Amino acid sequence: MPDLDLTADVVTLTAAVCDIESVSHHETELADAVERALRALPHLTVVRDGDAVVARTDLGRPERVILAGHLDTVPLTDPPNLPVRRESGRLVGRGTTDMKGGVAVQLRLAATITESTRDVTYVFYDAEEVEDRYNGLGRLARTRPDLLQGDFAVLLEPTDGGIEGGCKGTLRVDVHAGGVAAHSARPWNGSNAIHAAGEILARLSAYEPRTAEVDGLEYREALNAVGISGGIAGNVIPDACTVSVNYRFAPDRSGEQALQHVREVFHGFDVELGDTADGARPGLDLPAAQAFVAALGLPVTAKQGWTDVARFSTLGVPAVNFGPGDPNLAHTDHEHCPEQQIIDAEAALRRWLEDAPTDGEEHP
Repeated sequence: MPDLDLTADVVTLTAAVCDIESVSHHETELADAVERALRALPHLTVVRDGDAVVARTDLGRPERVILAGHLDTVPLTDPPNLPVRRESGRLVGRGTTDMKGGVAVQLRLAATITESTRDVTYVFYDAEEVEDRYNGLGRLARTRPDLLQGDFAVLLEPTDGGIEGGCKGTLRVDVHAGGVAAHSARPWNGSNAIHAAGEILARLSAYEPRTAEVDGLEYREALNAVGISGGIAGNVIPDACTVSVNYRFAPDRSGEQALQHVREVFHGFDVELGDTADGARPGLDLPAAQAFVAALGLPVTAKQGWTDVARFSTLGVPAVNFGPGDPNLAHTDHEHCPEQQIIDAEAALRRWLEDAPTDGEEHP
């Protein structure tokens, strides 16, 4: 059973975390190592839930913040891109960007910050890279929401060292066009559903997505066809055609409001909901978020995709994304992360956690 040395520097620790393979649904070995390392720290209370590990300080501070990151990776390459290598100031290999650099930063902070001016909850969870129903953070939100309560959360997903606030919501629908089947030699006896779907595509082409300002950040919405299907044979006029549409919407809209908007766009067609996930407001107007931004001294941009920060938002906890690594390199065969970004991320979060909250209160 491999052990993690939390006294090692954060780059060495990142390499050690990466070298414990943890492809989704196979995180147990890494979760065991994380749990053993954290249980050895007397200032933390540790809870294990499946392959998720939650460690909390209980200092009695008036503010609690959360640092969260997933333990799993996508599958290895062939030949495997592990163990990691150190090349020209970079760590190269699976998980270096997505997102074991962030996990190592959490572990270092958990081990070395014993008297923070804030109480801290460290969350290490499983199955982020697979279907939503397996997601460990989602499981905790459903079954142990008490473990995820706080004033502010940081998800250490790769952001290339910047701060990305909140996230957009996502919704997928199937838009159905109907027709009447007939022999293709006598099309006048039928009605071509694929031709009728041209109106769906025309509305998408003419659609002008909005840019919404939420808590001072600009989120660019998007409505796009992502699939189309219809027809059963080369000599049959099709009686059905379906266009799959994905809507990425700003976090000032709920999933229900987003669905209503899409139904209005495709008025006259049958719109069937596939799946939806609300976005997350960054909450930059709140003191905890403002203190985070001030401590890091970095500009904040809107997260234009969807991330697990949305799970915190559903619990009433504003959240941002901040972590080492270029997200464009996630899941690639040549995944790598600059060592300096991992070092800088640890230093930035340490400044924040050791800085006094700007609430005017005295803390023990």
